[in-house]
Amino acid sequence: MGATTSVHRTIDAVWRMESAKVIAALARYVRDVGLAEEMAQDALVAALEQWPVEGVPKNPGAWLMTTAKRRAIDQIRRRENFNRKVEEIGREIQEATPDASEGIEDEIGDDLLSLIFTACHPVLGTEARVALTLKMLGGLKTEEIARAFLVSDSTVAQRIVRAKKALADAGVPFEVPEGPELAPRLASVLEVIYLIFNEGYSATQGDDWMRPELCAEALRLGRVLAELAPKEAEVHSLVALMEIQASRSKARTGPGGEPVLLLDQDRGKWDWLLIGRGLKALERAEALNQPPGPYYVQAALAACHARARKAEDTDWQRIASLYQVLAQISPSPIVELNRAVALSMAYGPAAGLALVDEIAGEKALQGYHLLPSVRGDFLVKLGRTQEAKAEFEKAASLTRNEREKTLLLQRAAACD
Repeated sequence: MGATTSVHRTIDAVWRMESAKVIAALARYVRDVGLAEEMAQDALVAALEQWPVEGVPKNPGAWLMTTAKRRAIDQIRRRENFNRKVEEIGREIQEATPDASEGIEDEIGDDLLSLIFTACHPVLGTEARVALTLKMLGGLKTEEIARAFLVSDSTVAQRIVRAKKALADAGVPFEVPEGPELAPRLASVLEVIYLIFNEGYSATQGDDWMRPELCAEALRLGRVLAELAPKEAEVHSLVALMEIQASRSKARTGPGGEPVLLLDQDRGKWDWLLIGRGLKALERAEALNQPPGPYYVQAALAACHARARKAEDTDWQRIASLYQVLAQISPSPIVELNRAVALSMAYGPAAGLALVDEIAGEKALQGYHLLPSVRGDFLVKLGRTQEAKAEFEKAASLTRNEREKTLLLQRAAACD
């Protein structure tokens, strides 16, 4: 029993590492990511049946690849294009054994990149893109994705099934986009990865302030993408941003799991190895000498905080100017709200409050808990504590995260 459990753990670990490569390679042949995943799952089932009996093969990744490709040949034989497809992939596995090396690294980079662009295709809704990316590229089980986003297993399963059908119905090609299509498609990929990271970094709902497993998965996907697309500055910029933000993880919660805001954090708990990696990724983005994109500016902002060993050393004037640049590149009320915070730190709370009051009527900020939270902070600094109390109470009523609600109510109580 113990030996079987150990083998199952090994299979689970191998699947996490190899599933994306297997699915990507199969999708190149069958041109259907849904079908490719089914074949890969068949190979996983075969491993669960055979490895506890026969032992774990010397090259488990190659075993999965070989087994899955044999499933592909069975499928292709049932199609009209039998001769062309069998000639294409049949030779490479005809004499292979499950332990034989398939050379799966050959062309795997292009296959993985194609899989990333397919899973994040704009034809899919945001939630579908996130679920499909975590399933196909992260190797996460449906229940793991559901647990991370606090939804039911059936909800995630339906999203994944519908996403595969939508890709098939739309005839989305399994390829890396080129020319004018590349920029918007890449933006979609980066958006999905950063959404996954942010849900882990500041959970929008539930009892926990952070979900580290999602941050780790987003970072892994970002690093893989940076290796596959080394000439895209925004990819390196996103990695830099996530590395630097992730470096603060241990300092962002107190002993009881309560949130600790940036300026109150013990910077001795920051992970300076991750900060170093983030700054190097930012340097790689700068070296490409491409026009600054939104992730580059956000990474530069994060770097300003990372370079300040003490909160009072932060260069707030530079941060305010960077937010001005970000507002021009990617204008939004959220960016303006962050710029208001920077202005208050650089030039006083009255400057920040003036901008907040200017944007308070924006539709995108209605129901957004950070608007009254930020406004309350400015009012406290201006000595208008009763007004601040009402703002913090309003913010607490709007957030769905219990840890954040507790913090906001404590700030409201402190106004008395």
